[in-house]
Amino acid sequence: MLILIFHIGNSLYAIDSSHVIEVIPRVTYREVPYVPKYVAGLFNYRGAIVPVIDLCQLIRGTPSKPYLSTRVIMVSYPGKDDQLQYIGLMAERVIKTINKPDIEFVSSGIQANKAAYLGGMVMDEKGMIQRIDLDRLFADLKPIRFLGAGNDSSSN
Repeated sequence: MLILIFHIGNSLYAIDSSHVIEVIPRVTYREVPYVPKYVAGLFNYRGAIVPVIDLCQLIRGTPSKPYLSTRVIMVSYPGKDDQLQYIGLMAERVIKTINKPDIEFVSSGIQANKAAYLGGMVMDEKGMIQRIDLDRLFADLKPIRFLGAGNDSSSN
């Protein structure tokens, strides 16, 4: 499996690259009132209004630092009626991709019920890398009700 490696603080994390559309520089966001702090805001992605989740804020409780290597990882996920929707995941020091067989990821032995999206871990020459399970992450974020581009909330 090809995984994209990035930092949250000093810890390494990864996501399965099959969900990644592209990695883009940080952009200016429109803030959204009355949403959790980990929602960095909205921005225009190729004509679509897309939410950005700050993974540092979500996992560590502190916003991503404005490093030159802080990026937005654009990923797709099945939304309403299984149509693909986009979401941006902001992370610090998005550094590289590597191949790691799925079988090499092992349980940490710790169950984090409030963060079920934190998956197995694998060793690398840089240290331990923890996988973020995007399916579980998207399920955890559903209460926010990301409507996706082109959907009109007034018709709900």
